[in-house]
Amino acid sequence: MQIILITTLVIAVVGAIVGAALVFTGKKFHVEVNEQESAVRECLPGNNCGACGYAGCDAMAAAIAAGEAPANGCPVGGAAAAEKIGAIMGVSVEASEGSVAFVRCKGSCEVTHNQGNYVGIRDCRSAVLAGLNVTECGYGCLGFGSCAAVCPQDAIRVVDGVAVVNRKKCVGCGLCAKACPRGLIELVPVSKRVAVQCSNKDRGPLVKKVCSAGCIGCSLCVKQCEAGAITVANNLAHVNYAECVQCGKCVDKCPAKVITPPAAS
Repeated sequence: MQIILITTLVIAVVGAIVGAALVFTGKKFHVEVNEQESAVRECLPGNNCGACGYAGCDAMAAAIAAGEAPANGCPVGGAAAAEKIGAIMGVSVEASEGSVAFVRCKGSCEVTHNQGNYVGIRDCRSAVLAGLNVTECGYGCLGFGSCAAVCPQDAIRVVDGVAVVNRKKCVGCGLCAKACPRGLIELVPVSKRVAVQCSNKDRGPLVKKVCSAGCIGCSLCVKQCEAGAITVANNLAHVNYAECVQCGKCVDKCPAKVITPPAAS
């Protein structure tokens, strides 16, 4: 009986010591919870894609709570998340138009051809590092889907050898643009659909030899644009989206049909 009492006493003393140590440790290393940061984090989508420029949603929430990032800094969450975060932070969030990824290449299998069979890692970056041009066009989409692999919304597919964006799924995070080794993808305002679907900077005759759908730099689109939104540089047409009024005249006049049509009114 005496042994049992001693054992019980020892256990009680040890338990008291451990409990006191835990309480001390908890107070010593206690980290204050930023309720505002936690509330902001709940509004973020949790993709942890890094498109905002921070290392995941936790880091983004901390930056917003600290006033180091804007309430509308998450491209994936969009306007809905920005409005909620703005209410939490007590700031007004200006409405901003979203963006959508656009592939500046129309070089499908029907309009250009492969130079040979590529044997290697099925990745655009690897193919570029190997110094190979898979298709006849040295500027076009390689079609191995590096952009599709990084898309958190599954908004990109490779169709007939060229990447195609599903505008309904795309949230404009820009990860695909960063992943494309040839810089073929750009972010375009959602309301704009007049864009040049080519990146070939060669002169017209050389373009036509490698792709029947390439821009030949003829400047007919420039002459048609009353808003002055189109210019030709390095034999390639470019659209100034801030100036474009979506009239579609350049689309109708383009002989190569490489300018995409405007959105339906």
